[in-house]
Amino acid sequence: MATWSRLLGVTTALTLAIGVAAGCSSDDSGMTSDGKVAVVASTNVWASVAGAVGGEHADVSALYTSADGDPHEFEANAKDTAKVADAGVVVLNGGHYDAYMESAPKNSDAIVINAYEIMEGDEHSDDHDSHDHDSDHEEGDHSHAPGAVNEHVFYNLTAVGEVANRIANALSEKDPANEQYFRDNAGAFNDQINELHAELAAIKAANPGATVAQTEPLAGYLLAEAGLDDVTPAGLQDAVEAGQSPSARDVAATQELISGRGVRALIYNTQAVDDGTKALLAIADKAGVPVVNLTETFPAGHGAEGGAGPSNGVTNYIDWQRANVEALTSALAASANSTR
Repeated sequence: MATWSRLLGVTTALTLAIGVAAGCSSDDSGMTSDGKVAVVASTNVWASVAGAVGGEHADVSALYTSADGDPHEFEANAKDTAKVADAGVVVLNGGHYDAYMESAPKNSDAIVINAYEIMEGDEHSDDHDSHDHDSDHEEGDHSHAPGAVNEHVFYNLTAVGEVANRIANALSEKDPANEQYFRDNAGAFNDQINELHAELAAIKAANPGATVAQTEPLAGYLLAEAGLDDVTPAGLQDAVEAGQSPSARDVAATQELISGRGVRALIYNTQAVDDGTKALLAIADKAGVPVVNLTETFPAGHGAEGGAGPSNGVTNYIDWQRANVEALTSALAASANSTR
């Protein structure tokens, strides 16, 4: 997402292959030379979901795999564009989060899985064409108030589970002989999603009325399901999302929330760091407010010093979100103990 004054540059995108041999190429049908469905996802997070469903019968790759920088700002090169054009199934976040995938030319037979549209219940989310939806989803149309609709669909566990089901449908259409395999994998993935739902329900039961703040409007869906009240000023979140500088009033209000321990934890996006977020981090450290490091792609162990969060080496969606939920649980427990 946009930040107050970007300090972290976007690193060169690498290609992540999940369970595939190097050198496989796809034909016009979106199948590789060794008979697997060619799947291309915008980020390693969505590639992980696709890989969990496709398993050994899918050739899954991601365009953006960096643990630094901002996926919003990624610009695809010719090689990336060719991968998308050759894919039989394309998995993207949507909602202008990965605009390069929304606009990239696609195979006429490709099945496009748009997580944002699925989350919103868009009746066209399963269309096999690559219509441009800019007219329907102009930037700025959606509120980023805590818990409201925003483009970070990968923090909405229910939506991610449904994306897995849609991927199973798409892969089954491309490779009917392995339909049961894909559906079984999607079912197993959703069983693990349900375990995460239970962990969030436990947070909600143990922390009624708990408040938190975020440096970016990143994890609103996760926080809302956990029953946590994100009291970050809406003006600050709106400004950050729009790539504008927050008002002095909103910055001061956020700083006061943290310094006065008006929140139980600070949710810190380690991929959107600038002078403003660093200032909030320093205030949290001084005030003794626990920090939870969250990311937009799989982390590389570079979180805020002293903050809780997933460690380096996380390579799949379930482990990533389980670590996020556990970090949130620990932070809330620590803040509760410090006030007793």
